[in-house]
Amino acid sequence: MTEAASQVRLLETFATLADTLVDNYDVVDLLQTLVDACSDVLGVTAAGILLADDRGILEVVASTSEASRLVEVMQLGAESGPCIECYRSGLAISVESIADVPSDWYAFRKSALANGFAATDAIPLRLRDTTIGALNLLRSEPGPAEPTDLTAAKAFADVATIGILHERSVRESEILTEQLQSALNSRVVIEQAKGVVSYTNDVPIDEAFRLIRGYARAHRLPLSDVAARLVRRELRIPDEHNPLL
Repeated sequence: MTEAASQVRLLETFATLADTLVDNYDVVDLLQTLVDACSDVLGVTAAGILLADDRGILEVVASTSEASRLVEVMQLGAESGPCIECYRSGLAISVESIADVPSDWYAFRKSALANGFAATDAIPLRLRDTTIGALNLLRSEPGPAEPTDLTAAKAFADVATIGILHERSVRESEILTEQLQSALNSRVVIEQAKGVVSYTNDVPIDEAFRLIRGYARAHRLPLSDVAARLVRRELRIPDEHNPLL
């Protein structure tokens, strides 16, 4: 592929990744598009992505081949290897010769060599101080990666990181909105319950709320649940000395 053709493919890849980042996009689809792009556009034999869950445990979420997935899984099992080190440090790790890696990366070395890989680069999925995973690039020939390929791969990783963090932010925002709306809805019901108790017991609103809250605490029930039952007339306070019926 000529340099001009390579540049066109690179731009097309970024356009594809940008198109993927639409409303309700699938993160796994985004990551699979990314690793496929690394394999198609960059000078790598295979690529994969390891992503940390909310407990900080890495998992393989996208891979261009079963061989590369196996190599990544071996790193996870042994808790050692370039991707593990990349995630922990937040720094890119380049291995020009997998045959010469340290002995504590034995499981990774054995698996990589057995699957025909001779060199690798691990690039962090990182935004400022937050590292959420690693992009693993595997090559069948030893030696350093092309600087332009590494630059493009880092850009791919940055796009993926922003996409993932955006999706998490939206999801957390939606949860917060749901919690807020639930609280607002509960407050409406509580106000209605106060009116019910105030009327049926002929007490001021403040006293009605004290009765409702006292019952909820005494019976270890959510205040909103007690209020809802009062509004539905499933509970009643005939006077302060009798339990709700």
